[in-house]
Amino acid sequence: MREDRLSPFRDAQTDRSTASEVPDTPQTRSSSYRLAFADDDFLCREELRPVRLQLELLKPEMIMSEREITSTIVMFGGARIPEPSQKHTARTETLASLSQYYDEAREFARLMTEKSNATGCRENVIVTGGGPGVMEAGNRGASDAGGCSIGLNIVLPHEQAPNLYVTPELSFNFHYFAVRKMHFLMRARAITIFPGGFGTMDELFESLTLIQTGRMERVPFLLFGRAFWEKVINWEALADAGTISAEDLDLFRFVDTAQQAVDIIENWDPAPARDEIPGR
Repeated sequence: MREDRLSPFRDAQTDRSTASEVPDTPQTRSSSYRLAFADDDFLCREELRPVRLQLELLKPEMIMSEREITSTIVMFGGARIPEPSQKHTARTETLASLSQYYDEAREFARLMTEKSNATGCRENVIVTGGGPGVMEAGNRGASDAGGCSIGLNIVLPHEQAPNLYVTPELSFNFHYFAVRKMHFLMRARAITIFPGGFGTMDELFESLTLIQTGRMERVPFLLFGRAFWEKVINWEALADAGTISAEDLDLFRFVDTAQQAVDIIENWDPAPARDEIPGR
């Protein structure tokens, strides 16, 4: 028995290794003979979805807990936004003009990671979706500061890979969008939203709804690029229509620079979760 184990029973790794060395017979070749936890085909069965959901929740949680990560700074934003030196490759002029937010995201992540480094990479750890665009900028900024950052990637129909700036030991891959979203917010000290498309807006509104409904404590919720967000979403029209309350417009702030965002986060007074929804 290994000294770091509390159980007197043989561990699963040892049995998996032993089972792989049994004689080759019709019986041992049968899928029914495989250890259940070492049988990929079995784990991918429809009936095992609850187990897979639990595994996707557990694996990143255990790894981050082992590294004693207690708080994160969430960065959502468009995968298609290029860095300024590559803005000539953008599909539209508007997308090219948004390249400035690649640099703002990178600088914001650098500034926050400098603070994270002072805690041994336990607090204010940058977390992105691990992909290109704004996500790459966030992980890159953390790397610029010599710190660590998290990437929560997801399997998509088109080929993709994590950007090269994610800390390898904190690079995760998901099958379930819902579990991935939980990991984005479970340790969130602040949420930042950069210009983006459907995915960014999905993350924006789901996070904002959790705060609006009191399911999550209030944290700094910062939208980078007032001009962009006021053009694509008519926030005042929602309030005028009564589908949200005027008070809901105070749940987020607009910022345009990395330093503005850092200042708000650093001077934030913790606020409790709502116990009622205004206007209902």
